[in-house]
Amino acid sequence: MKAAGTETFLPATKAFLDSVLRLGLRVAAFDCDGTLWGGDAGERFFDWELREADVFPDSVSRGVLSRSWRERYAAYKRGEVDETTMCGEMVTMHKGVSELKLMQAAARFFDQFFAKQIFPEMRELVRRMQENGCEVWAVSSTNEWVIRAAMRHFGVPESRVLAASVKLEGGIATDRLLRVPSGPGKPEALREAVKKEIDAAFGNSRWDAEMLAMAKHAFAVNPNPDLESTAREQGWRIYFPESTRRGE
Repeated sequence: MKAAGTETFLPATKAFLDSVLRLGLRVAAFDCDGTLWGGDAGERFFDWELREADVFPDSVSRGVLSRSWRERYAAYKRGEVDETTMCGEMVTMHKGVSELKLMQAAARFFDQFFAKQIFPEMRELVRRMQENGCEVWAVSSTNEWVIRAAMRHFGVPESRVLAASVKLEGGIATDRLLRVPSGPGKPEALREAVKKEIDAAFGNSRWDAEMLAMAKHAFAVNPNPDLESTAREQGWRIYFPESTRRGE
């Protein structure tokens, strides 16, 4: 992997980066999965931790837990459990696990499976925005341990991560939710934590639409078909990262 700032981009990519940077943004919000990297790290971590011993080391207990949670996730995929509920349960399932263990597991997971899927131009954009004095926030319905581990690759401080999270007691996760930033929960989390006007927002799915709508400048990055349709209707900027463009 090339170090940040050493990538060689196509002319269209450079034009996109320059056009964003010229806006002189002071506060920006980024969705993470699908926007800053390819794939869904939250879903993959859920599957990974139910197979590996990092989070739940006892194989017998993990087997029982895996069966029940996979059944629950299957119900979600069938539309029987709503998005916000499922994202919340994928965090509260860690009740009784230490934050240190969760952060260690999340870092190993992300570095092994997702660091290479980061869109280089999005990492470069975040880096340059922060160098220019922009306050960058990461907003995600994935658990905060994975997003905090991911943000180390972008230089975004943990204090500017708004992800699905639970209250801790003595460094141990409880089952009491603090937030699940999905859909309308994203602008709610930003209003509560940032208390400033959001100059720009970047997202890839319909769960980001409310966040994009609240910003002065909205960018649909690597958008799913549903968000791409909304973006065209709303006149939002659409950008597909180099690695997603077919034939290039």
